[in-house]
Amino acid sequence: MVKSMAGRPNQRMRATSLVAVAGLLAGLLTLGGCAYLPKREPITRQPMTAVPPPPPPNTSPGGIYNPGYAGRPLFEDQRPRNIGDILTIVIAENINAQKSSAANTSRTSATQFGTKSSGFLGGLLGKMNLDSSGSNTFAGGGGANASNTFNGVLTVTVTNVLPNGNLVVSGEKQMLINQGNEFVRFSGVVNPNTVAGDNSVLSTDVADARIEYSAKGVINEAETMGWLQRFFLNIAPW
Repeated sequence: MVKSMAGRPNQRMRATSLVAVAGLLAGLLTLGGCAYLPKREPITRQPMTAVPPPPPPNTSPGGIYNPGYAGRPLFEDQRPRNIGDILTIVIAENINAQKSSAANTSRTSATQFGTKSSGFLGGLLGKMNLDSSGSNTFAGGGGANASNTFNGVLTVTVTNVLPNGNLVVSGEKQMLINQGNEFVRFSGVVNPNTVAGDNSVLSTDVADARIEYSAKGVINEAETMGWLQRFFLNIAPW
């Protein structure tokens, strides 16, 4: 009897410890789930490059006409016009935006009510004060200012040719500096008529242009808020 009574507290302590450990694990799993961040996908058009299709076989060896070079004039600049060709994008983006707004409203009202002191209810109504007045005023304002500048040069690849002859281009440049990997990506639609003689085109002449500059590495991780801090930031009521 003594052994059974002495064993119950130990069993309760073990059960309590198991519950505490289970609660701690559940809390860690919850924190881990809250700290999970989805992978950031690039905003540029994919894929970043394209391999040109193989040329058709030359059925007339030694002839002047070669089917593999069809569409490339002999007396014109070799401008990009096929999948796999490359051209240079001169990034020259300079965008400024400003916005301001203001609003003012005002409203005033007054009401008066008077009665004569004579009559059956004259004494009662003569002591009542039925005058009222009110006013409402509102003033608000706001403003925003944004400025973006991006300059650089990037060579891209023609990934698709649209039915009207426009070129879908995409490309990226990667730079590994110490422990940080930096990416410059670009994609858009180019009109072949805007391509200069040196196979370059301004980014301002590219339709649906998407420019991305991002980095990976210890520097990027140092600039990111910690998962525990993000957790308390999401649940904090203030």
